[in-house]
Parts: sequence; C-alpha cells; structure tokens
Amino acid sequence: MSVLPYLVAVWIFLVGCYGIATSRNLIHAVGCLAVCQSSTYVLLLSVGYRDGGTAPVYSDVKPGSRPVVDPVVQALALTDVVVGATVTALLLALVLQISKRHGTVDPDALSELRG
Repeated sequence: MSVLPYLVAVWIFLVGCYGIATSRNLIHAVGCLAVCQSSTYVLLLSVGYRDGGTAPVYSDVKPGSRPVVDPVVQALALTDVVVGATVTALLLALVLQISKRHGTVDPDALSELRG
C-alpha cells in the first residue's frame, strides 16, 4: 500500500486550512472549508482501498475467493459528501444573512461581532 493517497489528503487539508487562515472574505472561507472537508473523502477512500480488489458482489463467486474493497468505507465517504454539501449550504446561507444585515462579507469589518 502506498503512502501517496495519505500525503495527498494531508496536502489538500493544509491548502484548505491556509485558505481559511488567510481569507478576507467569508464566501472564500466557506469554499476553503469545503476544500478541507474534501480531504476526508480522499482519506476515507484510501483507507478502504485494496490492491486488486473488486466490488463486494458475491453473485458469481464464493466469498473469500478474491479481495474486495470495504463497502462500509465507501458508504461513509458518500455520507461525508452529503454532510459536506449540507454544511456548505448552511454556511453560505449564514454568509448571505450577514451580508444583508451588515453590508459586507469581510470578517474584519464586522465590528458588531467583536467582544
């Protein structure tokens, strides 16, 4: 098993974190958060990958005769995609409300939110 998919997941996560840390726009920050979450897709699919593995359908051969990929990890990745889309939509709706009420999407210009 190669370490390359794990390195790619870490790289995608770090790029997203850098974008969040340097963002001066709330919409850009939401997009960078979505990039961070996409690294989890790569990580989950890397964990479930098997060399020479096929789909876990046992209609043509008996179980245990060939390597198969883990369907639970694939289901978790699909669930992660749905949750990520929901969180992104919710955050964009919040950014829209902030833009309507305060007239800006710059987090530094939101003086009402400072403690």
